[in-house]
Amino acid sequence: MCRVVDLQQAVLAKNEAAAQTLRAALSARGTTIVNLLSSPGSGKTALLERELLLARERGVPVAALTADLATENDATRLARSGVPVKQVLTDGLCHLEAHMLGRHLDGWLPEGTRLLFVENVGNLVCPASYDLGESLRVVLASVTEGEDKPLKYPTAFGLAQLVVVTKTDIAAAVEFDEAAFRANVQQVNPGVEVVLTSARAGAGLGLGLLLDRSLAAADGTPVHQPVMARHRPPAADHDHGHEAAHDHAHAHAHEHDAAHGHPHPHEHPHPVAVQTR
Repeated sequence: MCRVVDLQQAVLAKNEAAAQTLRAALSARGTTIVNLLSSPGSGKTALLERELLLARERGVPVAALTADLATENDATRLARSGVPVKQVLTDGLCHLEAHMLGRHLDGWLPEGTRLLFVENVGNLVCPASYDLGESLRVVLASVTEGEDKPLKYPTAFGLAQLVVVTKTDIAAAVEFDEAAFRANVQQVNPGVEVVLTSARAGAGLGLGLLLDRSLAAADGTPVHQPVMARHRPPAADHDHGHEAAHDHAHAHAHEHDAAHGHPHPHEHPHPVAVQTR
C-alpha cells in the first residue's frame, strides 16, 4: 500500500525541528535571533542600519545576516554600522530556512553576540511559514503600502510578534490612515504591538524601539503569542523520503568571503553567501 506524503507538511516539519535545534544552540551561547520580514521596498534595511548603529553606540554586541535573491547591496549598507554583517544570496529561493541559516552562522557568528538580526528575503508569502529559530518575529510595512496590507497577507501579519510601520515621515503625503491600519492588524493578530518609525526623520522617529523590544526578548521578557500560532496544527511526523523532492528547489551556488574573494567548496543545498566585516 502506498502512503501519501504531504510534501509541504513534511518540509515544514523538518524546518521546525531544525529551528528548535538552532534556537536551543544559540540560546546556550547567549544569542537571540530577531527575524525581520517585509515586502521589498519597505525600508527594512534603512531602519536596521540605524538600529545597528544605535546598538554599537550603546555597546550591545549585535550582528546581522541579510538574504536576497541577488546583489550584495544590503550587506554593504549594513556594514557601514561597523557590526559583523553577512550576506546570503539565495539565487532565486524566496525565503530562508532554519538549516540554511544555521549553516551560514557556523564558524561566522562572533562569540558573545547578544542579538542576531536576520533580514529575510523581501517577501510576505514564503518566509511567513518558516521558523528560523527566532525569539522575536517582526513584520514591517511602510506607509506607502496601503492600510489593507495585513488583510492581504494574514499569515505574515498573523504570526508577527511585533509590527513596525516605516517611513512615517511621509505618512501625511501618502494619506496613510493609521487607525485603519491598526484595526486591520488587530483583526488578524489581536493584541500585537504596532510601533511607528522613520529612519530619516531627525534623530529617527521610533529609533531604538526595535532594539529595545529585541533586548527585552533576549532578557526573557514574554513576547506576544499570536492566536494564529497557538491554533496552527502541529507539523506531521515524516520520514526523509521528501528530501530529494525538497532539496532540488535549492539552486547550486558558492560561498565566498567578500574581503578575500576566495571560493570555498560547496555543499547541497547551498545559496551563495558573502561575508562583510
